[in-house]
Amino acid sequence: MKIIIAGAGEVGFHLAKLLSYESQEITLIDTDKESLAYADTHLDIKVIRGDATSIAVLKDSRVETSDLFIAVTASETTNITVCVLAKQLGAGKTIARISNTEFIVHKDEVGFTKFGIDELISPESLAASEIQLSLKQSSFNDTYEFEEGALTMVGLTLSRSASFVGKTVKEAAKIFPELHFIPIAIQRFGTQYTIIPRGDTQFRRGDSVVFITTEGGGEELCRLTGKVNKDIKNVMILGGSQIGYKTARDLSEKGFNVKLLEGNKERAFDIADDLPNVLVLHSDGRNVDLLEEENISEMDAFIAVAANSETNIMSCLVAKSKGVKKTVALVENMDYFELSHSVGIETLINKKLLAANNIFRYIRKGEVVAMTKLSNMNAELLEFEVKATSAICNKYIKDVDFPRSAIIGGVVRNGLGVIALGSFKIQEGDRIVVCSLLQSIKGVEKLFR
Repeated sequence: MKIIIAGAGEVGFHLAKLLSYESQEITLIDTDKESLAYADTHLDIKVIRGDATSIAVLKDSRVETSDLFIAVTASETTNITVCVLAKQLGAGKTIARISNTEFIVHKDEVGFTKFGIDELISPESLAASEIQLSLKQSSFNDTYEFEEGALTMVGLTLSRSASFVGKTVKEAAKIFPELHFIPIAIQRFGTQYTIIPRGDTQFRRGDSVVFITTEGGGEELCRLTGKVNKDIKNVMILGGSQIGYKTARDLSEKGFNVKLLEGNKERAFDIADDLPNVLVLHSDGRNVDLLEEENISEMDAFIAVAANSETNIMSCLVAKSKGVKKTVALVENMDYFELSHSVGIETLINKKLLAANNIFRYIRKGEVVAMTKLSNMNAELLEFEVKATSAICNKYIKDVDFPRSAIIGGVVRNGLGVIALGSFKIQEGDRIVVCSLLQSIKGVEKLFR
């Protein structure tokens, strides 16, 4: 697959890096000499120095033969312009990064596809949505919703008190036959290996387990694992960035009590004017005494989305030490992100990873409608739409020659989520959520073409 990326910033470089691992043919365009030089020496890709809005530069990149054109420069105006030009010059699909979320809300009304833009993505909007979902599922480390919550992915670490520790998946299923969840991936404590669980796989204390749940399944999991789904009402946000602003706005509209700390005085006043229901304080949030004065210990959640990853991590650890139930940190450094929950922060958000997940479904074969990579696991969670021509259509799950290192987590049929077992018959129009190790993805994709 030939993919062209305009913009060698953080998002563009990270995308190029991930896509190059997939053995895709990648071309990276940017005006910054140093960024391109770094990408050229660290990645197996082609780089072109120049303005992506230049038709000559686009032709030099052989845009007419590209399957996917991704514009992720810092300027949304540039991204929109480049995608329009690329489409007119023969590019297959086009994706533009934007910061104005109004474009996404009104994309059908405006008709961006008529201009030549197939998809709009906003890493900031994706991050804000991820934060809100993490507050909704506050007792879990990782969350992701399919079809507006018909199926939900949740991740947690098993403690000694979990009811099914020491039992196999099959034994647990017999004891709890009416449960509305299924394990789809396990990482053993102290290892880097991801296991796709089978009937004889045993749950162990310290396991990081990812489940797919239907409605009500999250509450059942909490009861069986000794977790408490905390009721979150009072929220403190560090950082008035686009993510902080959008999160504060959306949470206050939903009835949360929100305090926002912003170090830039002018920005703090602007936010206060725009969000009258949010208490905005002029502070960078690193002052522990000030946090205590603002009753941080009475907060149910602390969300750190400042520009500096270290500040976000440290302020979350301070909040944790003061008894805050839920902490969320925006982390741009992927090395920090890999540390994940070992530093004591429940949820880590990374814009680059969220953007990559959103774009990755366009390079997968079959009718992929959504996907996400599992944190710290070499596995992907993909949602496929079953077509009449799909090899899996009109077959019982038990009769499908499914790769051993992949598993069907659930099915959405007519908007309703189902935990589907071997006797379930797959039909046209079903949306199937599959968890697969990276080496089995191609085998899974063939079933849905």
